[in-house]
Amino acid sequence: MTSPFKRILVGKPIASSEEDHQRIGKPTALAVFASDAISSTAYATEEMLLVLLMAVAFPMSHSYLVPIAIAAVVLLVIVGISYSQTIHAYPDGGGAYVVSRENISATASLVAGASLLVDYTLTVAVSISAGTLAIGSAFGFNDKVPIRIGLALVFVAIMCLGNLRGLKESGKVFAVPTYFYVVMLFIFLGMGFWKLFNGDLNQLHTSAELAEKYKEEHDLLKTAGLFVLLRAFSSGAVVLSGVEAISNGVPAFKKPAARNASQTLAMMAGILGVGFLGISVLAHHLRPVVDEGGETVLSQMAKAIFGGTNLMYYGLQFSTFAVLIMAANTAYADFPRLSSLIARDGYLPRQLGNRGDRLVFSNGVLALSAMAAALIIVFRAEVSGLIPLYAVGVFTGFTLSQFGMIKHHLRLREANWRRGMAINSLGCVATGVVLMVVVYSKFTIGAWIPVVVIPLIVVVFRRIHRHYTKMDLRLRAAPGEKVRRRTNTVVVLVAKVTKGSLTAIAYARSLNPDRVVAVSVVSNPEEQERITQQWEDHQIPIELHTLYSPYRELSRPILRYVDELDNQHDDDFVTVVVPEFALEHWWQQILHNQSALVLRTRLRNRPNTVVTSVPFHVDERDEVPRP
Repeated sequence: MTSPFKRILVGKPIASSEEDHQRIGKPTALAVFASDAISSTAYATEEMLLVLLMAVAFPMSHSYLVPIAIAAVVLLVIVGISYSQTIHAYPDGGGAYVVSRENISATASLVAGASLLVDYTLTVAVSISAGTLAIGSAFGFNDKVPIRIGLALVFVAIMCLGNLRGLKESGKVFAVPTYFYVVMLFIFLGMGFWKLFNGDLNQLHTSAELAEKYKEEHDLLKTAGLFVLLRAFSSGAVVLSGVEAISNGVPAFKKPAARNASQTLAMMAGILGVGFLGISVLAHHLRPVVDEGGETVLSQMAKAIFGGTNLMYYGLQFSTFAVLIMAANTAYADFPRLSSLIARDGYLPRQLGNRGDRLVFSNGVLALSAMAAALIIVFRAEVSGLIPLYAVGVFTGFTLSQFGMIKHHLRLREANWRRGMAINSLGCVATGVVLMVVVYSKFTIGAWIPVVVIPLIVVVFRRIHRHYTKMDLRLRAAPGEKVRRRTNTVVVLVAKVTKGSLTAIAYARSLNPDRVVAVSVVSNPEEQERITQQWEDHQIPIELHTLYSPYRELSRPILRYVDELDNQHDDDFVTVVVPEFALEHWWQQILHNQSALVLRTRLRNRPNTVVTSVPFHVDERDEVPRP
């Protein structure tokens, strides 16, 4: 990317010494790391209701919303307290990956890392798809799939660009929609419960209206009861997605980082628990249904509570749309940081471990954007299609993190370790049970995908690590190994005598090699005579070898000639010097140097061969001599 354009989009570079100044405070951190969890209140109740309505007769289906929501909130409290301990035990971040690596095994850490990377990718795809559906409910385009997908991809690009500018800068900008949603959510809940207590909250649908749609009555507890409840609970459990994000990003907080992160986690859990439970209670009384036309449950409830499509309704819809889009920011904050840790351990390409000039792991940001965009296209930006894939990675990370903390307490036996171990044991059992519930209840509708993909990612991790280990062993210099004297033959490639080829020949001679030769490929006697005559006219003091190529092929004759030189001496360097034009405008490069590019690519695959490009800078301001 050209520098001026990049600076406009991304901003000026930030020095490494400024890293501490890029840390964020609790208000910004709540928006950055908690937006994913808080935003799930907008669709978690709907996902539970979708499962219940398919199996349980209306209006019985709504009676199970509150008990399931209470169970999810209890689980949220357990996981929140557990992760608070993780934050203080591992203030350098890394969450489940680091906890598993330090306390369980390398394989467990890779499973945790793969699960979290899958989770973060799905977070972007789910949150942006849900945000697009929210705005589509207000403007009625949810049934137009191309528009929905296109708009979702635009939002991915915006999030990517914002995060390339840096965590602190993007966090301040993206904090506004998060707090706007929190305010509108509590206004919505306040008005809803006020109407409920005053008896003014009328249900949206009656049994008669939906008799035809839900005509088969089901006895929940006698037929598919437990299975349906488990599936509904696993859908509602997505409300816990993003809870681990703060433990992964502790180093991004202002000091004292661990205390600030723990307090932010408590605030997030409070907002999330109250919001999710409140929406579920109101849904129990209002009895909305999942609309085939695409209108979200939250939109239906907002119309009933706010009295139609007025300013308050549109305020909630726009805030919901905004926070769902911003929820992706949690993944953008954590995915690059986690992938950098895995890359530094040698299990991902090392490029992911490098910070960009804005002190963000920009390669991780770009990789996350590409994978999330692919998911949005494949699943047509449909939240219900993505949700079954979601919870497996979330609860795998939860369970491994809690098990790792149990071993941490047993190994170090710090102050109050028994209490900490009891909390983590409860968390491990609870999240492990939920993980099995999710896999069992949703295996056939999509949960099998992460069950297969996560082990495959672990295999890829190990292959990458094996490659880096082998390369390190092969490149390692033995103790006492010294630099050996090796001969060097320099070959200068020329098509005709120009200023560029003369510059390349001068450079080759300056290397003081054992031998310098020039090579020109000709396709007929006239070309050979012309280059030979030019050589004599300019009195060039090195050998010229012409290679005959009747079919005008360039690469093969040169490679064959280099092979012959290489066979003359054992362990000899062959340096191939390629003259090139350096032009002022990028589009002019298209007109030149293509043969040189092909040659460099093929020659670099040869051992003991060095390829050097010698650019000759052509200044268009120079006067052109007359022929």
